[in-house]
Amino acid sequence: MTVSFVEPAIEQLLVERIVSVAEMASLAEEWNALAQDVPFLRHEWLETWWRHYGSPSQELFIIALRTADGELVGVAPWYRTTLLSRLRVVRQLGSGEVASDYVGLLAHPDHTDAVAREISRWLVEDGAGEWDLIDIDAVRADDPAFERLIAELRVCGHLVDRRLPYRTWKATLAATWDGYLATISKSRREQTRRFLRRSVDTGRAVVRCVEHEDELPQGWRILADLHQRRRVSLGDAGCFSSPRFVQFHTEVARRFLDLGRLRLRWLEIGGKPAAVEYGFTGGDTIYYYQSGIDPALAEESPGWISLATSLRSAIEDGYRFFDFLRGDEPYKASLGGQPVPLARIRIVGRSLLARTHYRAWLAGSRAKGLVKRGWQKLQTWRRSAEASHGKGEQN
Repeated sequence: MTVSFVEPAIEQLLVERIVSVAEMASLAEEWNALAQDVPFLRHEWLETWWRHYGSPSQELFIIALRTADGELVGVAPWYRTTLLSRLRVVRQLGSGEVASDYVGLLAHPDHTDAVAREISRWLVEDGAGEWDLIDIDAVRADDPAFERLIAELRVCGHLVDRRLPYRTWKATLAATWDGYLATISKSRREQTRRFLRRSVDTGRAVVRCVEHEDELPQGWRILADLHQRRRVSLGDAGCFSSPRFVQFHTEVARRFLDLGRLRLRWLEIGGKPAAVEYGFTGGDTIYYYQSGIDPALAEESPGWISLATSLRSAIEDGYRFFDFLRGDEPYKASLGGQPVPLARIRIVGRSLLARTHYRAWLAGSRAKGLVKRGWQKLQTWRRSAEASHGKGEQN
């Protein structure tokens, strides 16, 4: 008996280039359905970013993919900028100082392979002459669509540099506050309970939340003020010293409030704003984007109290995860956060300019690495020498 095998049909998707804000806006509802509740992939975040951060030297470079019956199943949310060297670099919308995490391709789970394959095909064939370098920052390291895209482009002969320079920290929340406290260290658990008893439980500390549009201006002023006070006290300029950052977030906060996805809360101690939290909600997750405290009230531990009340309210509201986002501050791990690696991915085009630029960048990167490792060895040697010198004096 002869058994014949039929090759499964390869799904074909239709590619559409999006080059204007109006075209982008027409995709908003379908776009958000693919964002899987990640705020930094939503249309509101990325479209607002483009209007505030786009420049004349940049242009939208969005690739949208539809099935034969017209369903939007994939989006590459990119823009293109041309450097002085004439190198055409494709980057992610939302990049730069706003520090968007979990970026990447938007792909329907049932069409992930087809989306990655069709984007790869377009980049290699129809769009091959339109880019020299794709440079995407803060992609989740296990993003299936982007991993498949990388694999496809490598097969086609493209050079790919993939590194893991960042981590976010994501805590899994228990069903109850006591259950969550049981997951953190005994010292942190006792400290948290003590902070809440002496402040919130006595009524000395009160949490205020922005729930309506008329409350937003007050919450925004408190956020900007306390964040800047804290950063300046540490010798840093602070994010709110950037006009574009302020303009972008002023609009994003309003748009996410309208969606019911804004989380802007502040803690008052003795009637005075002492700490503030700014973030977003998405599905079963709280995204803790930014915070601030009044350095003059540091002895009251307002940051810890604010975080404890935020975590407790997240659990009471039924959220399953609390995402502290990017940055390796020790408090994130102490509150149950687990590291989630983020990748920076560079895909090199086939032009001579692209490959020359990449080789120069790679050489510079290696040189910096050697200098950094040399500096670290020197510091280790100095500490060892100082320690030995100290022992000699004691003897």
